[in-house]
Amino acid sequence: MTSNDETGAGATGRSAGPPQGKLAPEGLEPAAPSLLEQAWTGDRGEASREPRPARPRAVRAATSVGAISLRRYLFLGILLPIGLFILVDTISLYRQALAAVNTAYDRTLLASAKSIGEHIDAEGEGDAAKLRATVPYAALEAFEADNRSRMVYRISSTRGELIDGFSELPAWRGRLPDHGPYAALVDFYDDTYRGDPVRVAVLLQPVAMDRARAMAVVQVAETLELRRTLARQILIDTLWRQAALVSVIALVVIVVVQRATRPVRKLSAQLQARPDDDLTPLHAPDAPRELIPLIEATNNLMARLQHLLEHQKRFVRDASHQLRTPLAVLKVQVQSALRGDIEPQQALHEINDTVERATVLANQMLSLAKVAQLVQQPASTTIDWAQVLREVALDLSPLIAARDIDFEISTMPSLVRTHDWMLRELSRNLLHNAIRHTPANCALSVRLVSDSRFAALVISDSGPGISSELRERLFQPFSAGETRSGSGLGLAICHEIVQALGGSINLENREALSRIIGLDTTVRLPLAQNTV
Repeated sequence: MTSNDETGAGATGRSAGPPQGKLAPEGLEPAAPSLLEQAWTGDRGEASREPRPARPRAVRAATSVGAISLRRYLFLGILLPIGLFILVDTISLYRQALAAVNTAYDRTLLASAKSIGEHIDAEGEGDAAKLRATVPYAALEAFEADNRSRMVYRISSTRGELIDGFSELPAWRGRLPDHGPYAALVDFYDDTYRGDPVRVAVLLQPVAMDRARAMAVVQVAETLELRRTLARQILIDTLWRQAALVSVIALVVIVVVQRATRPVRKLSAQLQARPDDDLTPLHAPDAPRELIPLIEATNNLMARLQHLLEHQKRFVRDASHQLRTPLAVLKVQVQSALRGDIEPQQALHEINDTVERATVLANQMLSLAKVAQLVQQPASTTIDWAQVLREVALDLSPLIAARDIDFEISTMPSLVRTHDWMLRELSRNLLHNAIRHTPANCALSVRLVSDSRFAALVISDSGPGISSELRERLFQPFSAGETRSGSGLGLAICHEIVQALGGSINLENREALSRIIGLDTTVRLPLAQNTV
């Protein structure tokens, strides 16, 4: 055995005697652990005899706990912002209506102040003139709307001297606004009269007689009962209108949401009404565009489940068919040995050969099933194919030494993103198949090269080669070569692994002088930097 490793690694060969008994055909050597035993015993190594349910039960608790209702989400998502907006709008409308009411009643107070100002005169001359007023009650009676409000007045000079009116009304101590809404010298403010809140209008009324000139301060105050009653009525009317608006909007939202979620409920009912084994694609031509991605994803999932189910059915069918033959042969051999038709030693050898073939067949069938399982799991590990290939060659070195094969291996670093088991199973099956078909004392070479995109493994044996029709059939399960010595699963496993890794596998006869001198098996896999 010769080794050429461009990475500088040492030779992969090791001294080992030839294995006892016959070689396991096409696949794992007899020393490999039984996958059938692992699958039966489980993690604890004990046979599980607990019966499994015939059909899965519908579990709702796992999906309903903490789940958000789509209809509730739409209701709250639409009605809460609208309700908040209506609340703000209601407050704004109420304040605007209240301001309008105050403006209207302030004008009434101003009219009362002007009416009182008409009953003020002065006597004397110049600035020394004195103000006097005679205000009849009729001047205020016209501005009292009803008995729910009371009006009082006060007439004083600019120095605060009371001229007429109610002395309990506090004198004005403010200042006129710079830019008031009226042309007259008017100010409005809130105050209290005998413990009751009042609204007060102040009018600076100029008084000019023959020679008298003076400025009177006219204050007219009104209690707030009527204003508050009107404001309360405005608020109630506004709330009723807004409540009616919210009710109409809520009703519209409920109807729209119910109609919008109807396709979801219809799709759910369609799925629940399906039989357990119905994995056909969903058909929803009237579904809205927003549900199309969900339906497509569900159909893709069902397609994958259908593929797994068909693979499982095929595995069970093939297992029952392929294992029936070695078990029948084993039964015949045992019965023949019990009758004494053959020597006990010969019978034991034949039984051992049959058991070995059945074990290899079962292991490879489980390997094929494991490939289908790993395909569904995305690989996240980057593995050096060169290291794996050399480790596999080292494990198979006893078989190489037993046939005295001139073995040569040459590798270079090739990082591949895959599962470690898949890459080892691929390398082991290809190399074991080449060892089995290489005659004794002949050459067998293994070369692993790579470029910027792909890694290529080329295994060149010195076997009889294959025919063109057999080359296509070898990738199908249970399709062995002409010798019928293998189980027919080794290349099928390799083909499934290569397809799962996005690569290619090819078998080509190697000829010299128009004569087949061997077979070249080429496997190309994408490098890790070119895969996601």
